[in-house]
Amino acid sequence: MKVFNSIDSYPFSEHRAVITIGTFDGVHIGHQKIIEQLNALKSQENEVSMILTFFPHPRRVLDQSNDIKMLTTMEEKIALLDSFGLDHLIVEPFTKEFSRLTALEFVRDILVNRLSLKKLVIGYDHHFGRNREGNFEQLTEFGELYGFEVIEIPAQNIQSVSVSSTKIRKAIEAGEMDVANSYLGYPYRLSGEIVKGQGLGRKLNFPTVNLRVDEDYKLIPVKGVYAVKTQVEDKEVLGMMNIGYRPTVGGDGRTIEIHLLDFKGDLYGQRLRVDVLARLRDEQKFESIDALKAQLRKDENQTRSVLSKLKS
Repeated sequence: MKVFNSIDSYPFSEHRAVITIGTFDGVHIGHQKIIEQLNALKSQENEVSMILTFFPHPRRVLDQSNDIKMLTTMEEKIALLDSFGLDHLIVEPFTKEFSRLTALEFVRDILVNRLSLKKLVIGYDHHFGRNREGNFEQLTEFGELYGFEVIEIPAQNIQSVSVSSTKIRKAIEAGEMDVANSYLGYPYRLSGEIVKGQGLGRKLNFPTVNLRVDEDYKLIPVKGVYAVKTQVEDKEVLGMMNIGYRPTVGGDGRTIEIHLLDFKGDLYGQRLRVDVLARLRDEQKFESIDALKAQLRKDENQTRSVLSKLKS
């Protein structure tokens, strides 16, 4: 999949494009239905499949008091979309100026004249353009005028999965990872750099790596202990992750710490992707270090049990 960082960077092409448009936050199972349809409609050799998405999220630009958190960073979103065999992804910087384009200007000047639109795939009840004035009926009229076809995903197909990015965010904020992961179609992911911590985990005989997520817009799960898996040197490594403030040892800020099971090695400075499989318990303050260590042993046993069930 070729990635372009703006509409202007997309080169003129003789290939007609089968396009869908949206933020695709999370690339969840509802999005995946649209992408499957997009790929199925690319029926001729001179056609390309294309997603036009935006960054930052339009709601963060149009309402600066809206601190909505995202399910995917741009890096994560690109990796997920790449797995579906798309030809092109355009990430358009979203600005207030861009939001003022009318539906006609957006369709005529961008989709038709710049991107050579042939078929447009949209979800049920899709709106676009300034003040969301564009709709399916208007798109159909534009299609007749400018020579492209509009394909709307039927309402029953979208409703059959009954999923939205908002529902997934709420599930993660409530610690309901089983619900979130079923809607996503894959385990929720955190990505970041491994940085040095205080070494407290090593003193407890549970050495950890500290994950730093730089993107402030990324949704971090609610504090607690989680069963996770990751890839280290192309090998699957299982682990347990604590998100929180380490009250037993006097933590002074939220950390994301991962104890990797059956692994020894130095990962400082490396980037790591962590798949969050299940939430085990709340973060809690223990009366003593020994009580904390005893609970960590229970957590490890529960983690191995959870991961064993998920693999079977």
